[in-house]
Amino acid sequence: MFKKIVLIVLVLQVTACNELQQVLEGAGLGVSEFEIASGLKEALENGVTNQVSTLAIQDGFFKNELVKILLPQELQKVDRALRDIGLSSLADEGLKVLNRAAEDAVGEAIPIFKDAILSMSFTDARNILMGSQDAATQYLQSSTSTSLRGKFSPIIQNSFQKVGADRVWNNVITTYNKIPFVNKVNPNLTEYTTDQAMKGVFTMVAVEEQKIRTSIKSRTSDLLRRVFNLQDKTQY
Repeated sequence: MFKKIVLIVLVLQVTACNELQQVLEGAGLGVSEFEIASGLKEALENGVTNQVSTLAIQDGFFKNELVKILLPQELQKVDRALRDIGLSSLADEGLKVLNRAAEDAVGEAIPIFKDAILSMSFTDARNILMGSQDAATQYLQSSTSTSLRGKFSPIIQNSFQKVGADRVWNNVITTYNKIPFVNKVNPNLTEYTTDQAMKGVFTMVAVEEQKIRTSIKSRTSDLLRRVFNLQDKTQY
């Protein structure tokens, strides 16, 4: 029985490869596996350059509603309480500095992404091209998340001091905890901001991937047009 299962799997794999080769030949595009890999690498580099780099500038997170870091549930009551006692400006500053720390750290994602892109195999590229609409984003997420977290966490911790977030949040939490009858809070903002920064990075990569997959205008080179034209033909 096991031998039969192995044989079936091998037949399916060969069939899938043959079907892809037929698509390559039948489309008349002369697209090689090397070109598919090169095209996917170019598309991912575009995503990093066009989208992720925009997060690393001032207000890259704070004024982008897709990725803006909001307060964790534990701190929403802190925000409301401060506003109720006339400290809205302090509450606003607390939210802003979380985003500033993420903006300060996210530039470190770009070289990590580029290393993952360079190491992409022909098989990775083929699976991404013929995969789901967010297959490239999923590839980067699975191949970089551990490195990103290891890089982001200490940078965000340092960024808290650099952008004044530690001072602001020490003031926020101290002020809140002095309010009579409230349950005191002591959140881990470094971990929370790291999680949200990573989520924002992959959100923007997905935005660029969707553009390239669905909009011919976003395919800004001949290679991208040829490779993703192949994707288009397999969908219909």
